[in-house]
Amino acid sequence: MMSLLCITIISLTLAGSAYSQVTSPPSSPSVKVFADLGGNVTLPCKLQSSDTTSFGNIGIRVRWTKVAEDESLNEDVLVSMGFHKKTYGSFEDRVFLQELDSDDASLIITEVSKEDMGKYHCEIINGVEDTVQEIILEVQGGAIDGVVFPYSPHVGRYNLNFQDAMQACADQGAVGATFDQLFEAWKGGLDWCNAGWLSDGTVQYPITKPRAPCGGTNSGPGLRSYGRQNRMSRYDVFCYAPALKGRFYWLVQPDRLTFDEAVQACLNDGAEIAKVGHMYSAWKVEGYDRCDAGWLADGSVRYPISRPRKNCSPTEAAVRLVGFPDKSQKSYGVYCYKADQ
Repeated sequence: MMSLLCITIISLTLAGSAYSQVTSPPSSPSVKVFADLGGNVTLPCKLQSSDTTSFGNIGIRVRWTKVAEDESLNEDVLVSMGFHKKTYGSFEDRVFLQELDSDDASLIITEVSKEDMGKYHCEIINGVEDTVQEIILEVQGGAIDGVVFPYSPHVGRYNLNFQDAMQACADQGAVGATFDQLFEAWKGGLDWCNAGWLSDGTVQYPITKPRAPCGGTNSGPGLRSYGRQNRMSRYDVFCYAPALKGRFYWLVQPDRLTFDEAVQACLNDGAEIAKVGHMYSAWKVEGYDRCDAGWLADGSVRYPISRPRKNCSPTEAAVRLVGFPDKSQKSYGVYCYKADQ
């Protein structure tokens, strides 16, 4: 049975003012989460009770608050009642609920700033009980100067020897990643279950969510290492793309293009067809976001999402790979890159 106080807390009008600034004490120990400045981060929050029968078509009622020492200075972040959601202040259009399932109230914050650092309360009400979870967000690092990304060619995974791997990165406007770069990317949330070459000749892969197919569940999060391998062995590769010294953009065209038409369209615009490294750098460093699949120089079709939403990478910010379609297929647009003069 909810107390009168709890009932008062959850009353709101989404079209008008937010909840009362009063917050209940946390129901469980606080969780600390780290984020890179300028990146995206997920603050975890989940309904603990297994009794969800009262949700019906209403869904979870959620309130996210950034908590100050002085409660009168608390900031509303997001309020959700069923399909109705509202964000506030500096968080407007920059935060979203992850909603992996009906119990998930985790908050995705995009374009993290130093001002986002601090304590957050996630309050969930399911019609039977309310719970408050406390998350402490630490923001680290300065401006992002590059991005690590996994790469495999059109012939499929585990097809690159060491020399081919380093060349594949160069062909995509990048270089082979170092151990330190992969480690920093892992700390920033990179999770990838395919092993890849690094520039020092070792083969590794980053795991933030341990699971059976990716080194087992008994090992904690970290970099899984195969050590130094015979350089003729075949794996994928981790590349590092620096911040762009030019402009990455979607070329507006009246019709969809074949691959050859896409290459020519960029040339006609005084640019080149963008490489995979260009897209990753624009996405990670500049927060580039577009939900249109387009050709890239390696013959792949991809699109970058920094603001997850329905039908556009709804669960996470990512560069999405559609595949390596037939180059004569006239089904996609194109991303171009124009270097600074």
